[in-house]
Amino acid sequence: MPSPLVPVASAEQLGEEVVPPPVHVVGTADDSSLEAAEPAGTVTKIDIQSYLRDYPIVPPDTSSPRASLGSFLAIMREASTIWMRVAKDFQESKQPRLSEEQERDLALVRLLIAKAAGIFDLGDIAETARESASIEIVLQFQEILDRIHLPKLSTVPGESAGSFDYHMNRDSLPDRWTIPGTDIEFAATEGKGSYLVTREAVERIPDDYELIKQFPARSDKGIDLYKYYIYTPGNLVAPRWYDVILAGPPWLRTEFMSQTYWQWIALAALIVISVTLLMLVHRWNRWRAVPTSDFRRQVRRLQFPLLFMATLASFRYLVEQEVNITGDPMVVISTVTTVLMWTTMAWLLYQTIELIASWVMKNPAMSAESLDSSLLRTAFRAFGFTLSVVVMGYGATRIGIPIYGVIAGLGVGGLAVALAAQPTLENLIGGIILYADRMVRVGEYCEFEGMSGTVEAIGIRSTRIRALDRSLITVSNSDLAKFKIVNMSRRDRSLFMHTIGLRYETSPEALERIIEQIRAYMAEHPKVLDQVVLRVTFVAYGNYSLDVSIYTLIGTSDRNQFMEIQQELLFEVGRIVQANGSDFAFPSNVTYLGRDGGLPEVKAEDQPRPAGGDLPSQPKEAAASVA
Repeated sequence: MPSPLVPVASAEQLGEEVVPPPVHVVGTADDSSLEAAEPAGTVTKIDIQSYLRDYPIVPPDTSSPRASLGSFLAIMREASTIWMRVAKDFQESKQPRLSEEQERDLALVRLLIAKAAGIFDLGDIAETARESASIEIVLQFQEILDRIHLPKLSTVPGESAGSFDYHMNRDSLPDRWTIPGTDIEFAATEGKGSYLVTREAVERIPDDYELIKQFPARSDKGIDLYKYYIYTPGNLVAPRWYDVILAGPPWLRTEFMSQTYWQWIALAALIVISVTLLMLVHRWNRWRAVPTSDFRRQVRRLQFPLLFMATLASFRYLVEQEVNITGDPMVVISTVTTVLMWTTMAWLLYQTIELIASWVMKNPAMSAESLDSSLLRTAFRAFGFTLSVVVMGYGATRIGIPIYGVIAGLGVGGLAVALAAQPTLENLIGGIILYADRMVRVGEYCEFEGMSGTVEAIGIRSTRIRALDRSLITVSNSDLAKFKIVNMSRRDRSLFMHTIGLRYETSPEALERIIEQIRAYMAEHPKVLDQVVLRVTFVAYGNYSLDVSIYTLIGTSDRNQFMEIQQELLFEVGRIVQANGSDFAFPSNVTYLGRDGGLPEVKAEDQPRPAGGDLPSQPKEAAASVA
């Protein structure tokens, strides 16, 4: 393990005495380390190392270029000293894991590095990769400062680090200040008055480091912190298993595209393992028997997104914390995993809403007269879809897409989708019309356009109807809303209307007896509503029958029960007809046969004469034929 890094040049060596913020800004966790401020506006001088160690969450002083640069140097001096001390102690101790004290020291180092990143304008870095990228920017910037000639801090514009003077003497400070001999520029931010390294300079820091890393350090005789960070696994300190890599062939530690070969191999192995695990689980779910319960099916649908998110989280942890992939590959991995994580989260949220909908609809506490189950499911789906879009929109901001751009994109995209999906919107509106007018509901039997069946589901786009032959009819909601629908399940009673045809041989007396007996039987039947309407009448002499009309109402709305009662009534009507010596007529024709006498004979004197008075002469053959 490399030796500890020699601390960078102190503030005193640079001609600067670093002072803390005023007492009212810092507060006092340990009053012995602070002296009370005397006159208003003066500052108290304390040991910067004790101050940073005791007050790690206080932001760096960026009130001037001098304060920003001085804060960075002081913070990184303390961070590098603690970091390398922990690394050396852990390597020499031969202990399998870091001790609790060493873990606390490393946590302090991470806090200090994050504090040092406060002097940079990192607005162009996606939030999802900002944490890891900021560490690299800080370490690269530290190595650049170690290799260039820095001016004395007393010559840099502004007050000393620790004054936190954001308002006093502000007019005397320039808007921008550049480190002499470099293109590293500090600029005042709008509103806050902080002097930060500009976004353009931050973008150039990796390239500047690549140019200057071969030069010897001026103020630091230790190791390159950035190289130690990117080529060493673990979080700041290499774990014990790294000894296996060190004991392996030297080519494993050869650098290639800012990573070593062993890091590329580990990354490829993690990708293959993760993808293989997800594929195996997906195939196993396809091989399993599908549950009959809709609620259990929804529970199963939650398993894969949960596993996907757990796999992504594990993959990213191993890549960042153990293998320690850095640089552009880490930015790509962070962006891709963040997109997949938020997309999967939106998917999981939608499936969770579906699960809640299934649970609500199977709950016996929900009244049968409450909102239709299909309407309820559609409402849950719309709610789940809306939440999923919101989650994905927020996820887009995590990878650097501005929220206003997301909203504008959704607006333009929504307009494009509305124009392209006009039929779908028509079906959606048609479904709303079906719900509002209550034309049909799930479970009802209806007839429309020559088709009939029981409604199984009313969805956002279409309605599914199960026909009597068990075939499934799917009709778009917009079309169904335009059809003339006969809802058989909504009737409060059923119509019994039949016309029977009796043979013409039936005598009038028998016909009257049949009508009276049918009327009496109908009136006595408990399901026949004779008090409402009951008509049994002789209505017509048909082509081949004497037609008798039977018209009444049956006191049931259930189709199956009506069919049974109708069968009972028709059987009894047939018995009454036969008991009275008649029978049902069927289509028949009567054919009468006779001899044809030919045309009547016409006498000669009866024939009409022409104007000349003589009969017209006839050919001999014709005369013979007439004779």
